[in-house]
Amino acid sequence: MIAQSEDLINDSSAISSKGIDAIIEQKSDAIIKYAKQFMGVPYVWGGMSPSGFDCSGFINYVFRGFGFRLTRTSYGLAELGTTVTLKNLQPGDLMFFKGRNLNTKVVGHVALVVDTTDGIIQFIHAARTGIRIDTFNNHSYYVPRYIKSKRLDYVGF
Repeated sequence: MIAQSEDLINDSSAISSKGIDAIIEQKSDAIIKYAKQFMGVPYVWGGMSPSGFDCSGFINYVFRGFGFRLTRTSYGLAELGTTVTLKNLQPGDLMFFKGRNLNTKVVGHVALVVDTTDGIIQFIHAARTGIRIDTFNNHSYYVPRYIKSKRLDYVGF
């Protein structure tokens, strides 16, 4: 009888864990799909609208459409959520980078992970050339500037 009760407890926690994973995947998929609609929108320093975005303005605009109220700057965004290692990245996570200055330790850029299939990390962001998707792995500009990654709480929204 005790073993059956433990099995029920384990089964119900597995179901709720699977349910939570499904919610996270559904929300992150919707956010990524929405973000991709802005491909090609020009980079505008301080921009927070479809007429032009900077990196944190883009992330804020996209997430605001899903009820998130985030801080405005990339370094402020880097303080939110839970830290995630590169090998554990999932679509919907945020990646943070140094800006142009490689010698700084300050976050200066943020991007949204859109795919991690086969360990190939792709992210969408507001680059100087506009909203685009880049591949992180072996990228000569972004790899040396990488600082950390964060996962936001998709369940609470």
